[in-house]
Amino acid sequence: METEPKYTDEEWGLLVGLPQSVLIAASQAEHDGSRRTREEWTAGMTTIADGRGSSSPLVKKVADEVVARQGDITHGDEPPIIEFPDRDAGLADVISRARGAHELLAAKAEPADAEAYRYWVVTVADQVVGAAKTGGVLGLGGEQVTPAERTFRDDLASALEV
Repeated sequence: METEPKYTDEEWGLLVGLPQSVLIAASQAEHDGSRRTREEWTAGMTTIADGRGSSSPLVKKVADEVVARQGDITHGDEPPIIEFPDRDAGLADVISRARGAHELLAAKAEPADAEAYRYWVVTVADQVVGAAKTGGVLGLGGEQVTPAERTFRDDLASALEV
């Protein structure tokens, strides 16, 4: 089943770009050190790559394209780490694009594909925010998911109506 012909180039770009944008936003929701950021990116790119095994043709196709563009973490490729120049504006933009993706999916996708895509994108955020503790000393203490990370994840889920 072909998925992208029903989408314009701009719409397809939104669907393909959103998972990595969510990874960036979830990673930047809380400022972490470089080791923690690398752990978050690895978790996010692994979850994106795992989408290639989805039963949803849409998720599978989007995941294939993201992995083709960014490299396959499951084969040892290092994920590129990207940061927003303005963290707050970047987070707000990702939530806005998630709303746009939700509307697009509601209008054009098969219901099962739309649900699978939305769930997968929120799973990317869940994996990123839960990948590394923030704070603490020498691995003791800290928070697995900070309030800022939880807020981003919840805002994303609300935008996608998951």
